[in-house]
Amino acid sequence: MKARAVVVLDVGKTNSKLTLWSEQGECLGRVTRTNGRPPGGRYPILDRCGIETWLTQTLREFSGLAHVIALVPVAHGAAAALVHQGDLFTSPMDYEVDIPEAAARAYEAQRDDFSTTGSPRLPQGLNLGAQLHYLEELTGPWPSDLAILTWPQYWAWRLCGVPASEVSSLGCHTDLWLPLEHRASPLAQRRGWWDRLPALRHAGEPLGTITQEWVQATCLPADCLIYCGLHDSNAALLAARGHEEIATHDATVLSTGTWFVAMRSPGSSLLDPTSATVLAGRDSLLNVDVDGRAVPSARFMGGRETERVAGLDIFNLTRGYEPRALHESLPRLLRDDVQVLPGFAPGFGPFPRRRGEWVNEPADPKERRASLELYLALMSNVTLDLIGSRQHIVVEGRFAEAELFVRALASLRRTQRVYISNAVDDVPYGALRLVWPRLPPRSTLTRVEALDVSLDQYAARWRERSAQAVH
Repeated sequence: MKARAVVVLDVGKTNSKLTLWSEQGECLGRVTRTNGRPPGGRYPILDRCGIETWLTQTLREFSGLAHVIALVPVAHGAAAALVHQGDLFTSPMDYEVDIPEAAARAYEAQRDDFSTTGSPRLPQGLNLGAQLHYLEELTGPWPSDLAILTWPQYWAWRLCGVPASEVSSLGCHTDLWLPLEHRASPLAQRRGWWDRLPALRHAGEPLGTITQEWVQATCLPADCLIYCGLHDSNAALLAARGHEEIATHDATVLSTGTWFVAMRSPGSSLLDPTSATVLAGRDSLLNVDVDGRAVPSARFMGGRETERVAGLDIFNLTRGYEPRALHESLPRLLRDDVQVLPGFAPGFGPFPRRRGEWVNEPADPKERRASLELYLALMSNVTLDLIGSRQHIVVEGRFAEAELFVRALASLRRTQRVYISNAVDDVPYGALRLVWPRLPPRSTLTRVEALDVSLDQYAARWRERSAQAVH
């Protein structure tokens, strides 16, 4: 008899991952694909067709390994699908869309204030409301029965046919939600978008069983439950709360991948309202956890900058990684004042208007890599300051394996305890906790040791340069 298992579908911006888990928390299967960039015509689109084909094939493989009792979808934010009469109305828009200036200005005039939404005005289509505004301009007028499904809930709907909305996705810088009042924003109501969003369901609520179409395509059992699902960074936050060191403390989770997202766990004081104007311009915001609580957050596009600064593939980040060689290069980098200044993903992060540059750029690849990891630590340090991070920090995701980065961060946050968690499985583990809340962590947190050199003067020079006028 096959063991009972749960599948987690994690649709990231760069990669999609499908993992299969036993009731004991053992990973029985893992398959990853790089998302494509299909031609979109009038606007860039998400790789829905490619993901669905891969999902079908991989679920069929997983059905032979275990008795799958449930599937939980997880996905990145700032994405939604327009659904009409059981099918897509138009292709889902990629948030890296260049919205025309006139449309962007018109949307800007309609947005609610940051002080109420906790959602700053972000570039391109990173505010879901901006995408909806532009999509309505391109494809409207919309039918009266058209529905808007946020990205994790689109995949839940596709698998079980039941539409739903969910707060961690709605509260992800969409402009559609008021996190402190737990209700729709005036903008969402004025534009009629709120009426097009299905009823709110909890992330950990089963919406229904898998459809017969998917049973036939994948051989999954007909009683397989499809859960509502959640935003990916919130899944990492749920995973961290499974550790005693985090659940009982004022703690911050730094989730790392294409985005570096720092989320301060609720229970601590919220953002100082007097600093809201400053924070709104520094890619700081209020996210919302699966229980609807506001989560002070700040972020930057660290994975994208890693690709641009050092030419590294973040999916294979530690291939050929030599932490000892990077540590040995530190004295020269500090002595010669080698620095990477923000930002190589302009428009994002705590220095959104600044164009990235090198100070005393090295030619040696190892020194470039070491400089990059110092840069990521310095940028992470700023985001942690913005949300008032205290006590404990957990670094999860791809860059938890980057030893110099995490040790540099520990050096910059000496009044806090910095830990690393499993670099691969935190997002699916957080999703699994929705199905099996008592599931113990797969491993203990590892305390990160600070570097044996001081970064204080180096960091002070970096902050001074980074705060200088935009180039």
